Amino acid sequence: MSSGKQASRKEAAAPTAGSIRLEAMRRRVRLSRLALWTVIAAGPVALTVAVASGPTTVEAATPSRPTAVRIAAAADPGGYAQLFLSAWLRSSAGDAASAQARLVQSMAPGVDLPDLAAGAQSRPVSVTAVRSAQREGGAWSVTVAAQWADGTVRYYAVPMAVGALGGSFTVTGEPGVVAGPARVSVSKSPYGVTVSEGDLSSAVGEFLAAYLTGAGEVGRYLAPGVRLTAVSPAPYTAVSVVGVSAVEGSAAGQEVPADGAAARVLVQVEAQDAGGRWPLAYELTLKARSGRWEVAALQSGNALAGGGR
Repeated sequence: MSSGKQASRKEAAAPTAGSIRLEAMRRRVRLSRLALWTVIAAGPVALTVAVASGPTTVEAATPSRPTAVRIAAAADPGGYAQLFLSAWLRSSAGDAASAQARLVQSMAPGVDLPDLAAGAQSRPVSVTAVRSAQREGGAWSVTVAAQWADGTVRYYAVPMAVGALGGSFTVTGEPGVVAGPARVSVSKSPYGVTVSEGDLSSAVGEFLAAYLTGAGEVGRYLAPGVRLTAVSPAPYTAVSVVGVSAVEGSAAGQEVPADGAAARVLVQVEAQDAGGRWPLAYELTLKARSGRWEVAALQSGNALAGGGR
């Protein structure tokens, strides 16, 4: 082959190789730009990492987020203490293999069982946890009330230990009989105004009859925007108003006040069913509208403001 032809081939090959290298460089630049725009969209922290890494190496760093730490509240062991005392009062050292005795032994290893006299009746009709007091080091003292069929009530203090996460409990010793809680003094009732028979007493009487007996629609007695569902199934067959007392003196008037006037009342009723008569009481808030009283809130129920009736 002549030297002229070889030179021609080399000249033709040179631009081809150069074009390949140029195209590769362009491709890297395009990828770098694409990655950089992606990082910019991810946030300023990721952009900082990308710039420090150079144009061809891009690493998107995820912004750090604070780790949520959940601190478990101390679990109240009242229910566990109630279960233990119920089994303990129903067990006997003379029958350590009974189901109640085995339950006590599993909940309180090492705790002695009662030694019942022959023919003794030690089964309470109800056992209820009434107070839990937390002490240091995971220790608790739970006061549990036990009632017998003859009306006798005794209060027991049950010592307990609770695990760090609140998921484990152990009775640490025998229960002790303690004095029951004292009665707290009660302030004078704010319902000091006696409401005689009239529009207000009739309104609350009709409302409670619908609410408790299903006689009529509850909605017709409610103020606009108040939602309240009657008790279902209806527990009583008849309801009669025994007395109404109010906080505001305007509630005692014979005439309904101007629109928007409010009255807070305590209604005492007598409800009747097949089992007898039952004295009940309800705290209501009423508002005047268009010459009549409407129920705006039932404090001892589930009346909610807002929305349609």
